[in-house]
Amino acid sequence: MKTIIWHFWAVSCLWLTAETARAQPAGPRVEVVPGPAALPVTGVYTLAFRLRGAALAEYSAFPDLDGFKKAGKTSTTTTRIVQGHSFTELIITQRYVPYGEGDFSIRPFQLTVNGIRVRGGGGTVHVGSAPSAPAAKPPGAPGAAPLQGVGALDQLFGKPKADLYQDVPDHGGLVLEADRRQLFVGEGVRVTLSFYLLPADQAVLAFHDFDDQLPRLLHQLRQTTAWEVPASDQKVLPDTVRWKGQPLLRFRLAETTYYPLTPQPLRFPPLALTMTKFRLLKKPVPGVDGRLAAYKTYVSRPLAVAVRPLPARRGGPPAAVGRYQLRESISRTEFTAGQVFSYTFGVEGVGNLAALPPPRLAPRAGLAVYGPEVSLETAPGGTARKLFRYRLVAQGPGLLPLDSLWQLVVFDPVAARYVTLRSALRLRIRAGAVAGPAAPDARPVTAADPFYGPAIARADATIQPLDVYRRVRGYATGLLAALLGLAAAGWWSAKRKS
Repeated sequence: MKTIIWHFWAVSCLWLTAETARAQPAGPRVEVVPGPAALPVTGVYTLAFRLRGAALAEYSAFPDLDGFKKAGKTSTTTTRIVQGHSFTELIITQRYVPYGEGDFSIRPFQLTVNGIRVRGGGGTVHVGSAPSAPAAKPPGAPGAAPLQGVGALDQLFGKPKADLYQDVPDHGGLVLEADRRQLFVGEGVRVTLSFYLLPADQAVLAFHDFDDQLPRLLHQLRQTTAWEVPASDQKVLPDTVRWKGQPLLRFRLAETTYYPLTPQPLRFPPLALTMTKFRLLKKPVPGVDGRLAAYKTYVSRPLAVAVRPLPARRGGPPAAVGRYQLRESISRTEFTAGQVFSYTFGVEGVGNLAALPPPRLAPRAGLAVYGPEVSLETAPGGTARKLFRYRLVAQGPGLLPLDSLWQLVVFDPVAARYVTLRSALRLRIRAGAVAGPAAPDARPVTAADPFYGPAIARADATIQPLDVYRRVRGYATGLLAALLGLAAAGWWSAKRKS
């Protein structure tokens, strides 16, 4: 009867394995192997993953478990041959030794194996008392084991029990701060999420799964009524600051500049960050780490930034809000009708220059304007510069005031008034030998040029009709038809004589 049951169990296991293999997609497969639900305090808890169908290239670290200490890893490789096909299975097992008795929660975790993400955890492990040992026989009794020396079990099996650890107070804090609490619509406010702690707190605090927590924090910081510009470098690096004369370590977790689009206030909710908080051994033991990993959540205070509407203005809203100055330049000092010269209208200052549109161009008779070519540059001191480069061709002589062509109305939030940026250049255009519209990409050529000067002097300046190429194509088609006719006549004549 036992043989029949064993055969039935083996066939069932093979059938389930085959069905599972057919249900999973082809290629490498990874699965998490959970540990036992209960074990004695002298036992070992394990977490493992099983890799099938590929060689192991890389994998992430196993998680730290509350109430357990990592005690090494083991790997097992098994090769099976089924119906002539070879299958390789690799199991990496992480061993954990419990610190003491009790019920411990296994938090959900994530492992990455060869780029494949798998999840595990989410349960409770019961660590019970050690099994009772059989009564020892008196020394010298028949069958009694010989006397042996007993060393310090704590040093052999890891740290002492959890009740021998103490919770050390820390001075860490999660802070959400803004560089101003009130601003105008379109004005920028820089909001920074930082974690502060004392230098001595580094012994008991460490970041926990920060790469998984950061996307959630950034999502909670988003504002639907503001233009967001994240900081160019978002690396989490510490710097030293002073608060009330005391040095603190500051870790900038996220930094974003917000430009409100409406008068609605910017409201940021409380944010939570979970850190690894270590408990320290009351009586340190030589050769033992002396720390017990746990978790602590820090919550920041909510933040609100008031937004003021812009003052009413005739002609609609301004082009931009910020402290800006005009930086203009021109490509030459002498101007001749029919020649191309470039003019750059540059705006420099602090504000959302990425959203700044080109200045309004007032049309002017006798002047052709092409462009602009737009470029955005970052200037020292936290400012920026946006350049609008135009190409101009004056078709006749006279005075050309550029202030009548370009104007840009901006709102200065510091002075709380509107400012019009306009050019201060007034150009005198001289009469030229050739006056007329020029190509947008034309370039001035000097007669002293060693190549273009002689080539232009030898060039034929006779005006050609617009259909000259069509006429040439007609002549070529007629000539080709005549040649084909002569060839056909010669072939017919030669064939007739033969």
